[in-house]
Amino acid sequence: MHIPPDWGIFAALIVSFLIFWFIFGRLFFGPFLELLSSRERRLRELSERTEQLLREEKAAVGAREAGLAGVRIEALRRRETERRQAEAEAGRMIAEARAQAKAELDHVRETIEQDFEAAAAQLKQLAGTLGVELAGRVLRRAVSDGTAGADNSRRR
Repeated sequence: MHIPPDWGIFAALIVSFLIFWFIFGRLFFGPFLELLSSRERRLRELSERTEQLLREEKAAVGAREAGLAGVRIEALRRRETERRQAEAEAGRMIAEARAQAKAELDHVRETIEQDFEAAAAQLKQLAGTLGVELAGRVLRRAVSDGTAGADNSRRR
C-alpha cells in the first residue's frame, strides 16, 4: 500500500516550519545566541584582565622583593659601619684608659719611691740619733754627733 505524498500538506508544513523558524529565530534563538556570545566575550575579557592583573602582581612582588633586598643590604652596610665605629671608639677608650692608668701607676710609683727615700733618710737619721744616744748611755757621758767629729778628725 503506497500512499502518495500530498503536496499541499507538504507545502503547508514547509511554510509553517519557515514561519515558526523565523518567529523563533527572532524571538528566542537570536537573543539567546546574543546572550551566549556576550557572555563568552565577557568571560574572555575577564580572563585577559585576570592574566594582566597576575602579571602586574608578579611585577609588583618582584619590585617589592628588589626594594626589600636593597633595604636589607643598606641596613647591613649601615650596621657594619656602626659596628666598626663602635669598635674604633671602644679601642680608643681602652687606649685612653690604659694611658691614664699607666700615668697614674707611674705617679704612684714615683710617690712611693719618694716616700721610700724619705723614710730611708728618716731611718738613717733616727739610726744615727739612736746610735749617739745609745753610745752616751753606754759610756755614761755626753757624746757628740759622729758626723761633726768625723769632720774634725779629717781636718787634723
